[in-house]
Amino acid sequence: MKTNSNRREFIKKTSAGTIGLAMSMSAKSYSNILGANDRLRFGVAGLHGRGKALIKAAAALPNATVSAICDVDSRQFDFAGELVHKVTGKKAKHYKDYRKMAESKHIDCIAIATPEHWHAPMAIMGAQNGKHVYVEKPCSHNPQEGIMLIEAQKKYDVKIQMGNQQRSAPTSIQAMQDIKEGLIGEPYYGKAWYSNGRRGIGRGQVSAVPDWLDWELWQGPAPRAEYKSIYVHYNWHWFWQYGTGEIHNNGTHEIDVCRWALGVKYPDSVTSSGGRFHYKDDWEFYDTQVVNYEYGNGKMITWEGRSCNPFHHYGRGRGATIHGTKGTILLDRNNYVAYDMGGKEIKNVKEAELSATTNTIGEGNLDKLHFKNFADAIREGIPQNSPIDEGACTSHLCHLGNISQRIGRKLHIDKETGKMLNDTEAMSYWSREYAPGWEPVV
Repeated sequence: MKTNSNRREFIKKTSAGTIGLAMSMSAKSYSNILGANDRLRFGVAGLHGRGKALIKAAAALPNATVSAICDVDSRQFDFAGELVHKVTGKKAKHYKDYRKMAESKHIDCIAIATPEHWHAPMAIMGAQNGKHVYVEKPCSHNPQEGIMLIEAQKKYDVKIQMGNQQRSAPTSIQAMQDIKEGLIGEPYYGKAWYSNGRRGIGRGQVSAVPDWLDWELWQGPAPRAEYKSIYVHYNWHWFWQYGTGEIHNNGTHEIDVCRWALGVKYPDSVTSSGGRFHYKDDWEFYDTQVVNYEYGNGKMITWEGRSCNPFHHYGRGRGATIHGTKGTILLDRNNYVAYDMGGKEIKNVKEAELSATTNTIGEGNLDKLHFKNFADAIREGIPQNSPIDEGACTSHLCHLGNISQRIGRKLHIDKETGKMLNDTEAMSYWSREYAPGWEPVV
């Protein structure tokens, strides 16, 4: 389905003249004053966790509403529907089948917060139907899907933004500007970390599909498997079939900050070590992982993930340090601190409003800021803080970390394409097997 280009252009042009008024009024009252034709209408897919945060973020935008919600768990509609009505004053249409929502003429943008095996296929379908797309991290389940998303954005001329919200944090933006202006000299090393106290997930048993779940649609593009209650709704993160492990679930954010600070893209080589050490259960990924990304220009990034041991670095469960020739910067979602070479604090800036860090929803002010940037890019054509080529690059680094860990050796990378050099086994994980008829096509 092609986009209604006249409506999209109208949204872009009319917004510029009304943005000042919008900022002085609530999103709900403002949307009631203006006509429906210039309102950004969102559809939100995936309502159990992050989806609720995305509903609030979309509704907080000036001149925007949530017109549709989608989930394969029928239990989610009552709470999510009430939430939409509370924050917008409107009722949203309910969809079980995402494909139907993507085709709807009554939405302009889609926000995706589903299991990760659905992220790229949904985003591509949305783009094909002329919808702008906000897709939660990671934007892809495998490296090839990231390439396809970049192609889809160009082909269908829509905005696609990944949910690495720290790209829109004022303190992080200030830190990047200070790095550029030489506050810590030449930056050469980024250290990213995440720690949490996750419990074991036990052993899953094949069981009957509950009547509230459409298991066929939940699986979507993934090869078919028997239902286990252990998958739904959160532990799918730890299974190769549906998730991408902790490095994607959380490491994406801090690896992205390091890559942003160092101004780098694909590395020369990637080495990962770790394993499932803390519990003996069905968790397929790694609860402990250290990944080194080495760049040929004298720069390096390291990510340390500890899913089941919450011991903090620098008093933080997650964050990044950027080390340079004249000092170090410590960054997280809520704070930016700079130190000189002697360890003396020379700058400390805090976010005006706090965002959650290590819970399973991660809701906070950064959602609103990142959504506003996305909306402003649609309406006014301003640069996106996280265009899909940037988001896909960071997701790609996370994939490389998992592939190195999976095959147990260093990967050598083509810096232009991000592909593994002279390694047939590693390249076998470049894409995935899809359920027949569900293969994404740009």
